[in-house]
Amino acid sequence: MRRTDSGRTPVAAPGQPVMVWYVSYGSNMQADRFACYLTGAAPVGASRRHPGCRDARPPRAARGCELPGGVYFATQSPVWGGGRAFYDGGLPGTAAARAYLITASQFADVAAQEMYREPGADLDLRGVLATGRVRFGPGRYETLLHLGDHDGHPMLTFTAPWTAAETAPVPPSAAYLRTLAAGLREAHGWSVGRVADYLAGLLGSAGTWTTAGILAIDDRP
Repeated sequence: MRRTDSGRTPVAAPGQPVMVWYVSYGSNMQADRFACYLTGAAPVGASRRHPGCRDARPPRAARGCELPGGVYFATQSPVWGGGRAFYDGGLPGTAAARAYLITASQFADVAAQEMYREPGADLDLRGVLATGRVRFGPGRYETLLHLGDHDGHPMLTFTAPWTAAETAPVPPSAAYLRTLAAGLREAHGWSVGRVADYLAGLLGSAGTWTTAGILAIDDRP
């Protein structure tokens, strides 16, 4: 696949946004991890190399944000081992996340890589912008959500088509939690204790991981 670092301004089709905020609530909250999706690399602690986006430029901006609802862990990740993070807006509480300002084509390529597909096809985002939720397929990250707008650009994420109540929780691996912890510190400036408390309380983690256990695997002082 040909990637470009061109500085040319992208042009969108009628009704399509040029730029979007990709909202990550999982491992992509860590900037170095997300960069692997853009440029093509294997993240530290993961077993799979990502092919990268057609446009390998870094995000134009990044910001920590919070979403109504919650994050839970389910299914089995062949990359990390253990459960993956999913977002359910119907859960009580607040989900911590990080938003990256990227092009709509980069967002489409990131979504493809999350489904272990070769990137290269743009997404028609008009439906999700109009309705707030569109299911592009049955896969675990093929349901797109429009979470509002910031600075004139839509905030988008993807999650599973099911709710937390409709699937069995699966505890995440230590490597996955370590990456999430690093992303939360970067995005929100939280202390290691607050990060550990947050992760230990998430559905799928609670009951298996304790705050002390997460502190023990988090290698940042």
